[in-house]
Amino acid sequence: MTILSFKSLSSTQIYLKNLVREKTHTVPIAIVADIQTNGIGSRNNKWISKEGNLFLSFAIPLKNLPSDLKLESASIYFAFILKETLAELGSKVFLKWPNDLYVNESKIGGMITNIVDDVIICGVGLNMYAVNDIFSSLDINIEKKILIKKYFKNIKKRSLWKQVFSKYKLNFQTNKEFFTHINGERLSLSKALLEDDGSLNINGERIYSLR
Repeated sequence: MTILSFKSLSSTQIYLKNLVREKTHTVPIAIVADIQTNGIGSRNNKWISKEGNLFLSFAIPLKNLPSDLKLESASIYFAFILKETLAELGSKVFLKWPNDLYVNESKIGGMITNIVDDVIICGVGLNMYAVNDIFSSLDINIEKKILIKKYFKNIKKRSLWKQVFSKYKLNFQTNKEFFTHINGERLSLSKALLEDDGSLNINGERIYSLR
């Protein structure tokens, strides 16, 4: 994985999308910035930036994804691998469906995915340090370079979706006290059933991640 580092970018995701569209670099490739001035969060919200936190986007050819992974569940797949990477380092972080990383009751990060041509682009925001009273921070001290190296090493294993999902399904109980947002509607996860393809079944309706 080629990694390009920057002091400041408007958005690692937008920058990487442009690189992929222009075909100026071969993939896989990753973009890291010390700070973002216009980071993108879930549901087109702005991801609040604080220098020292992790702002990362990476691009992988679709052909390199596990054969059993539905693209609708790519956020779950890559976010859970990050969750597992952090857990290996001692964190008690958990994944809230489909792409939010939490410690206790506080969101500390998230993942969004997009498809550009034949490439998937994943954007990661992770608070290594607290941003404000609403968004907390990671519960371990780890250098960003070490975390990124370990994360990409785990991605390179190309674990099957069923292997990653089987672990996430066991952890899904941590989601029951939370809500998710679908098409502008706030839905409780208290009675949600997690299907094998990563979708949710809420009151008989099948819901897929849109992130």
